[in-house]
Amino acid sequence: MKERLAIIEGYRTPFCKAGTVFKDSKADLLGGVIVRELMARSVLNYSDIDEVIMGNVAQPGHAANIARVIAMQGGFPAETVAFTVNRNCASGMEAMTTAANKIFAGEIKTAVVGGAESMSQIPLLFGPKMTGLFIKLMGARTPLAMLRVLSTFRPGFLKPVIGIELGLTDPVCGLNMGETAEVLAREFAISRQEQDAFALLSHQRASAALSAGRLADEIIAVPVMPHYKTVQHEDNGPREEQTIEALAKLRPYFDRVAGSITVGNACPITDGAVAFTVMAESEAKERGLKPLGYLRDYSYAGLEGARMGLGPVYATSNLMRKSSLQMSDFDLIELNEAFAVQVIANERAFASDLFAKQYLGREKALGAIDREKLNVNGGAIALGHPVGATGGRLILTLLHELRRRGLQRGLATLCIGGGQGAALALEVE
Repeated sequence: MKERLAIIEGYRTPFCKAGTVFKDSKADLLGGVIVRELMARSVLNYSDIDEVIMGNVAQPGHAANIARVIAMQGGFPAETVAFTVNRNCASGMEAMTTAANKIFAGEIKTAVVGGAESMSQIPLLFGPKMTGLFIKLMGARTPLAMLRVLSTFRPGFLKPVIGIELGLTDPVCGLNMGETAEVLAREFAISRQEQDAFALLSHQRASAALSAGRLADEIIAVPVMPHYKTVQHEDNGPREEQTIEALAKLRPYFDRVAGSITVGNACPITDGAVAFTVMAESEAKERGLKPLGYLRDYSYAGLEGARMGLGPVYATSNLMRKSSLQMSDFDLIELNEAFAVQVIANERAFASDLFAKQYLGREKALGAIDREKLNVNGGAIALGHPVGATGGRLILTLLHELRRRGLQRGLATLCIGGGQGAALALEVE
């Protein structure tokens, strides 16, 4: 990067488990709420923003180019240009790095970036037999022809295709995300007990962060649809009462015979949105602004879809080559907790000389991850993972915690469904 990208300010909605508080809120509504609040609190005006770039994965049918819809619902004027990016779980990061590319190419000076997802609203779909019947009905020209088509209907035609299940399955390797986590459990010989212990730690840290108000600076309260009689102030996933005994009672979900991944040591499907204002560091200085933090550099990486959970170690390796940073340079790390086993597998891969030689083209390991620096306010196992917004949440949480502790530099990284990873080097003054 030519210079650092200044992240002027950022906010997010509470992250709430799918089917709960935000079940009636579409992704564009959640995105619109957080963009409107961002601009209401911003030192910038709507007229100062050149473009809106938002990440989204499920791509709702009613809101094609959802970034444009979010911009309009967020109060931007009709002449605002906006577009949507989709890099699966890294979509919120992709929005920011795409803005950085456009800013440093001289195309724009400022942008609103972020991500939004309503996993509650991902639809059930008709299967091919029912779809075929509808197509034939549309082609029938007489009542008799319609009756002939209808006579072929069978109740089994109504069996739905579960949209979220379809979306969380990699069509190339044929595995859903939970099954790829089981691959890592076997590859790194990670026990169920280790996974449950990590999940418990996530809930403990997230509950402590909420109780202490450490996440309050990043969260904007959101009125709850459809009646707006209540307001949601915080994430509803962390369980202060969680115990290792309760986690141990849960049955494996993806491999019911020999598996170790449960709904307790995996992240919940979640609804939420996040948004930032960004510009070049030089532009921020010229305007006399004091940014929340800076994006110093970033990198993405690809790997086998069946081992997609290892994306962070691959992407961080690329980032370190590109930026000359070392693991010891990072004061804090946010590594998305898609699954407890996936985080533990990355911990082992980061610390392994053998893994570095075999997969990263390095003679030495990247460096061990200190758990005292890792996800210090809990992670997605407790806080949730609204896929289009999570990348932005990692950035936001990390910058606030660096400032809170008086530290300088952090790593935000995650795995990406389908076999990719993202890694961002972030800094504060």
